[in-house]
Amino acid sequence: MRVLCIGGGPAGLYFGLLMKRQNPRHEVVVVERNRPYDTFGWGVVFSDATMDNLREADPESAREIDAAFNHWDDIEIHFAGRTVRSSGHGFIGIGRKRLLNILQARCEALGVELLFETDVEDDQALARRHGADLVIAADGVNSRVRARYADTFAPDIDTRQCRFVWLGTHKRFDAFTFAFEKTEHGWFQAHAYRFDDDTSTFIVETPESTWRAAGIEAMDQPRGIAFCERLFARYLDGHPLISNAAHLRGSANWIRFNRVICRTWIHWNEMEGGRRVPVVLMGDAAHTAHFSVGSGTKLALEDAIDLADNLRGVADGDTEALADALRRYEATRAVEVLKIQNAARNSTEWFEHVERYAGLAPEQFAYSLLTRSQRISHENLRLRDRQYVEGYERWLARRAGLPEEVLTQHAGALPPIFTPYRVRELALKNRVVVSPMAMYSCVDGVPGDFHLVHLGARALGGAALVMAEMTCVSPDARITPGCPGLWNDRQRDAWRRIVDFVHGNGDARIGIQLGHAGRKGSTQPGWQRMDYPLPDGNWPLISASPLPYLPGISQIPREMTRADMERVRDDFVAAARRAAAAGFDWLELHCAHGYLLSSFISPLTNQRRDDYGGSLANRLRFPLEVFAAVRDVWPSRRPMSVRISAHDWVDGGITPDDAVEIARAFKRAGADMIDCSSGQVSPDQTPVYGRMYQTPFADRIRNEAGIATIAVGAITDADQVDSIIAAGRADLCAIARPHLADAAWTLHQAAQLGFTPIDWPVQYLAGKRQLETLVERAAAAQEEAR
Repeated sequence: MRVLCIGGGPAGLYFGLLMKRQNPRHEVVVVERNRPYDTFGWGVVFSDATMDNLREADPESAREIDAAFNHWDDIEIHFAGRTVRSSGHGFIGIGRKRLLNILQARCEALGVELLFETDVEDDQALARRHGADLVIAADGVNSRVRARYADTFAPDIDTRQCRFVWLGTHKRFDAFTFAFEKTEHGWFQAHAYRFDDDTSTFIVETPESTWRAAGIEAMDQPRGIAFCERLFARYLDGHPLISNAAHLRGSANWIRFNRVICRTWIHWNEMEGGRRVPVVLMGDAAHTAHFSVGSGTKLALEDAIDLADNLRGVADGDTEALADALRRYEATRAVEVLKIQNAARNSTEWFEHVERYAGLAPEQFAYSLLTRSQRISHENLRLRDRQYVEGYERWLARRAGLPEEVLTQHAGALPPIFTPYRVRELALKNRVVVSPMAMYSCVDGVPGDFHLVHLGARALGGAALVMAEMTCVSPDARITPGCPGLWNDRQRDAWRRIVDFVHGNGDARIGIQLGHAGRKGSTQPGWQRMDYPLPDGNWPLISASPLPYLPGISQIPREMTRADMERVRDDFVAAARRAAAAGFDWLELHCAHGYLLSSFISPLTNQRRDDYGGSLANRLRFPLEVFAAVRDVWPSRRPMSVRISAHDWVDGGITPDDAVEIARAFKRAGADMIDCSSGQVSPDQTPVYGRMYQTPFADRIRNEAGIATIAVGAITDADQVDSIIAAGRADLCAIARPHLADAAWTLHQAAQLGFTPIDWPVQYLAGKRQLETLVERAAAAQEEAR
């Protein structure tokens, strides 16, 4: 096979040498625009796992890299005058120039032809000149080849918010170092690591707005470097910062990161004689990952390994086999790249919003940084550095008020999930909430034996707070005929029976969520045709505007008048009084998911032209009126939260930026907590699902609006809860589907984590030790098998 690699970076060089190593008869040409053995940039980083892949793919070059790299396990974080250090992370650093030199020499030894100082303007002409059967486009983040075939590759290029400059220093850092300095203009951060015996990379990063406000845009390169030296002097020990990008003038060496995603990585060209030649993207030309996760070079090298493996045995001229091999490469690598890019996106956004986390204590700030990508969970961090995690757990537990006897008597883990939390005068024993979940099992709005068993069992299962499903404030406020209500005293007394059971049989607390279905009312139960109208017996609907939920299917609601608003407000107040009389510990106002109050907030569902439509402040007017009226009658010692849809997932709808303002408004009105859900406002929604996919909304609202939050959505195990609580991303976690499958989910998670100081119902106490023993045996068997 005749292979042409455009771009002599790590991807092109490594692919070239792997192909030549695989079959010496391959003719491989690597074309690079720079001079021989010339490169820009400083050090590159990848993990121990990546190094293992290189040793397997080409032991010869791996030995050279092994001899040149600097290895470290520690991360050191400097923030607010404190230093936090964590170990066990396993990185290697090597000079970019040294890495390329090793790969260039290995290519030459294997017979790969290297053509330097060749600027490729026409890839097709070059492919014809070399008679290429395969063209690899490894020409970097600004790939000309990708741009030429943009209709095929469909690149999505997102220019991020921070400016950064890639510098070096002869200060030798013995850990991967993050240093944060606040100026009058905003935060700057440095990412520093050693990559050879006497040189370290030193990247300085700051949001674009801060960069401009500090005047760096107008500075020449020496003045910009001097600014960074002064700012980070305490970490440099007198060593200067240096640049190897003298070809860049002024502020041009401060750049913004481009995140690149391509729809496909393969394009086929029709050459002379009808010959079809594929052009394949590799490395930064196909995808990028932010330097804060150190994975750009890793992805490039692993692209090369995977493509070379897939091409093994493909015969010259067998276009069908070649096409199959390329499809396998793209399918395999796209999944792996997506995982890294998702982590890199989380990391990028964290560094773009340091101000958001600057109010955290240094201990929690450091933990938040270490787990920012969500690839490192609480338990994964414990595997890396048990001493650090256990120390942090004890700090967090003391801060949360975990009883001192637990701290002194329990020598094992103190998972954040099991730390207490206090809201007003209500004490919660841990951070687990049984999320409100519609059961559609009431008659005339009256909860019966099913709800007693359903909520009672989960209250016995270890959760701190059990939330009843959305309970409707009037008959016409129901979603379905099976929804519960609180519009009469019979319903109040039925709820009191359940509340009394919860209070009389353990230390769980119970809350109620009050709501009005609005335009999503008068529908079938969820296990039938969800959101579809009842076959008969429908009742009239009201909403902010006369818009049906499912066009052509749902009823068209009547636009609410001021008299309607007053009636609905009073219905909420009456229901809240009954909830208080029934003894509920917590009340949540449902302003999410396209129900009545939500329909006022979202511009997708509110097209009013009066004082209750238009601006966000106007759209919030009625929900805030209802909140204020309910808060006035709800006992002051009991908490009140608001559930919102923090993202409509539809263009023109509520965004996370809006959600922060919505939370601020409810905070000013007296809300104690925001329950951060999303979607279900419009059937046109296109959510981006994934584990903990709604937690970023809780994070933003908590740390920007300054109000406590509940995280909800695809949170499935205690490790995720620990990571969320420990990082200060939310204060409570609402668990839904896992609690449907396992009423005692919280007790089972405690056993899995080895946290024994958890109270069980005395009736079930005999099962506690058995469960803990079974978990211990399973862990021992797994370790033996490993």
